[in-house]
Amino acid sequence: MQVILLQRIANLGKLGDTVNVKAGYGRNFLIPQGKALPATASNIEKFEARRAELEKIEADELAAANARAEALQDVNVIIRAKSGDEGKLFGSIGTRDIADALTKSGLPVDRSEVKLPEGTLRQIGEYNVDIQLHHDVTTNIQVTILAEDSAA
Repeated sequence: MQVILLQRIANLGKLGDTVNVKAGYGRNFLIPQGKALPATASNIEKFEARRAELEKIEADELAAANARAEALQDVNVIIRAKSGDEGKLFGSIGTRDIADALTKSGLPVDRSEVKLPEGTLRQIGEYNVDIQLHHDVTTNIQVTILAEDSAA
């Protein structure tokens, strides 16, 4: 099945590309989600009429992501968690915990934007964590995990 992409899709193509996808993927995901149109002659004409509008939307999203990346650039997030004697956490710190800590500090971040390629954080210490705000914009923040005071 041939479709016209209405936005960039990882491992598939960018705005305006005509690509071949499996029929189920196109019918059940791309088209209902508004990410693509079937590649018919009339849809190609409709797309070409809207191309400038779609490119402007994509450029605005990129500019907003760059502004958010600048705000996050020198951020150091401190998270306190219960831990054992040797610095091993009881539980772990995941994407939700990091996103919640950033949101509480006034920088709203969705948990899907926080990238932990090596899995959750399970030790006390300092970590560099990637925040992917847009497919072209990734920034790095520092996350410090401290032991929670047992006297408190």
